[in-house]
Amino acid sequence: MAGIKTASGEYIDDSWELSVFVEDLGPEADPVPLRVSGSMHIGGVMLQIVDKLELQRDWSDHALWWEQKKMWLLNTHWSLDKYGILADARLLYTPQHKPVRLSLPNQHVVRIQANFAQPVFSAVIDICRVLGIRHPEELSLLRAPAEKEKRKHKEKEGSATETYDLTGVRLPTNAEQQLFRGMPAHFSDSAHTEACYRMLSISQTGLTPEQILRMHRPGSLVEKTQINSRWLDSSRTLLQQDIKENDHLWLRFKYYSFFDLEPKYDAVRINQLYEQARWSVLLEETDCTEEEMVVFAALQYRVNQLSLTTNPTDHAGDSGLDDLDAALATLEVKLEGKSTTPNVLDSLTAIPELKDYLRILRPRKLTLKGYKQYWVTFKETSISYYKSPEEALGEPVQQLNLKGCEVVPDVNISGQKFCIKLLVPSPDGMSEIHLRCVDEQQYARWMAGCRLAAKGKTMADASYQAEVQNILSFLQLQRANPDAPLATEAEGAQWLVSPRYQKKFKPKQLTPRILEAYQNVAQLSLIDAKMKFIQAWQSLPDFGISYFVVRFKGSRKDEILGIANNRLIRIDLAVGDMVKTWRYSNMRQWNVNWDIRQVAIEFDEHINVAFSCISASCKTVHEYIGGYIFLSTRTADRGQELKEDLFHKLTGGHEAL
Repeated sequence: MAGIKTASGEYIDDSWELSVFVEDLGPEADPVPLRVSGSMHIGGVMLQIVDKLELQRDWSDHALWWEQKKMWLLNTHWSLDKYGILADARLLYTPQHKPVRLSLPNQHVVRIQANFAQPVFSAVIDICRVLGIRHPEELSLLRAPAEKEKRKHKEKEGSATETYDLTGVRLPTNAEQQLFRGMPAHFSDSAHTEACYRMLSISQTGLTPEQILRMHRPGSLVEKTQINSRWLDSSRTLLQQDIKENDHLWLRFKYYSFFDLEPKYDAVRINQLYEQARWSVLLEETDCTEEEMVVFAALQYRVNQLSLTTNPTDHAGDSGLDDLDAALATLEVKLEGKSTTPNVLDSLTAIPELKDYLRILRPRKLTLKGYKQYWVTFKETSISYYKSPEEALGEPVQQLNLKGCEVVPDVNISGQKFCIKLLVPSPDGMSEIHLRCVDEQQYARWMAGCRLAAKGKTMADASYQAEVQNILSFLQLQRANPDAPLATEAEGAQWLVSPRYQKKFKPKQLTPRILEAYQNVAQLSLIDAKMKFIQAWQSLPDFGISYFVVRFKGSRKDEILGIANNRLIRIDLAVGDMVKTWRYSNMRQWNVNWDIRQVAIEFDEHINVAFSCISASCKTVHEYIGGYIFLSTRTADRGQELKEDLFHKLTGGHEAL
């Protein structure tokens, strides 16, 4: 026991005094003096603190925080000597869980308990369990943007946002999510928590133009990079990143790789994803054409219409019976020996090919040549074109290997324009070629083939037919339906498009177009309309690209690096054109030089890329790349546990090692 005294009151052992501040006593309170020795373990120090305080309360969530080193002392069996703690250490005895204000993708704010002592990745998992969101690895936390004082004052005067309080909800660790009355059991405790579940799972309606105009819209690629400087480091704790109790944070989908979206289990997840997609379109973070914007407005109108009357538990159904039906259907297929999948041997021996007349344009500077008709063949991942079918046995005019290329749709339904813009990697950068199809059917087949070829897959892949159908269904949504009866009322429909289109068209021009597109989606259920919106958002060329300002090694100018779920994109900052793309599938290794803050990546064929990050920390870029590779390791097994250790190995950098 530390603190042996002589008769005169002097200490004769190796003990010394350690002062510990206790947060529960208030910021003005004096520290609690303790007599300790270097061999005393952290658990013993905490026991001394509680004994000295003589306060009857639950201290089980408290732990020691070392302010100078910015670290939690969570290994209670470690001694003070092992941690390197001396008498001058400033220690704080504080709760590990504290409330924070979270702004969700649907712009609502919840007050919720967050774990300040575990890495942000673990804290997000706990938060998502309370909110009822599966696959928390796709989300993360950002700092809320700093607001100017004038604007902050105006916001307070203009509208007080309701904050939903979930701080009282505590779930046991590793407990399975239990459903009660079609919702997670902890939401059925009171009228307040039920209202909170409705907010989480049902879309907000009554959007006003003031709400959109009040929010920041990026005006350039550089402005799109700003949000990515605010992501918190997933490997460090909230307290290590100077987040305090009741601070305002954003919860957003960080990785655009959405796994196993299942309406039966994912009411909250699908709604929040729909809301993030919706605001991405309305705030022009993701570019889309006029016709696509009208489709998005029609889908929003349908969702708003149904959200007013829908009970959040309506679509839950009887999951037990659904699972039983699915199991019986599978058993029936097995017993009858039927299979909807094509013969594996056939798919191995005969890879489908496309052959047709297409019009081709190769844009060149200072020339105004138009489209020219060629006979085009599509085999495996390569496109070849000839002057006529008879010449197809000889040398082509040009052959293009589409593996690793960028595929950009260029469609105008009303103008009967069905073009595919290909940016094919070449030694000089990206060579551009445009394919113009005759109609929707031809466009869907060739577009699906190009998208698969860009990923290194052929048309023998099982996803080819599904891709064709997705493209056709999205085109169908954009097609006018003159025979259908138009709805007579559409109050506020004109506010369902981005400000750019609000300025371009008058309400009396926009509303009829939105109502016409609405006829194509008027039969969709609420969950189907949200899923259709998410799928349409995913089909946009700019979908899922996170932008950073970087400087490549050997270059004297700043450029943009785009990080997507399967590739890196080098973009010209001045013009916005893609210069080069690199696929993760061709990546051998990547590493970060933390001293000079440079990311270096090695690809196949001895291609080396190195760059320093300017708009954000290189740790954020490193985490994005490692995070996408981590997400690609997930399997369809529902019982699979989340491999946190693997995530930290891929994203944690030198701290993890």
